[in-house]
Amino acid sequence: MTKIIIHTDSAPAAAGPYSQAIVINGMVFCAGQVGLNPTTRTLVEGGIEGQAHQALSNIQAVLLAAGATMNQVVKTTVFLADINHFAAMNAVYATFFTSEPPARSTIQVARLPLDALIEVECIAVLD
Repeated sequence: MTKIIIHTDSAPAAAGPYSQAIVINGMVFCAGQVGLNPTTRTLVEGGIEGQAHQALSNIQAVLLAAGATMNQVVKTTVFLADINHFAAMNAVYATFFTSEPPARSTIQVARLPLDALIEVECIAVLD
């Protein structure tokens, strides 16, 4: 059983002692991504819609580095700073998972890193 550490400059670097993703036994476990621009390392503008789009784009970049696509995601967890953002997040989320969406949990949390509005993590299965 070989554990492969995934890193890409196309997504924000880990802000602590963790990896952007781990591949093991044909599965990709992605760390949570917030709406951080990977170049400027600042939260994007545009409220929940802008941050949701960026967080999911960051997940997409990490998956690509691991050899996967959004179509291979089987489970996501979405953390929201405000559950009232659910509908707006859902609208953006649907543009990334257009058919056969993965299982998902959505949770309101007290606070996210950098006071982000959203964080998304996922698990994907490699072909």
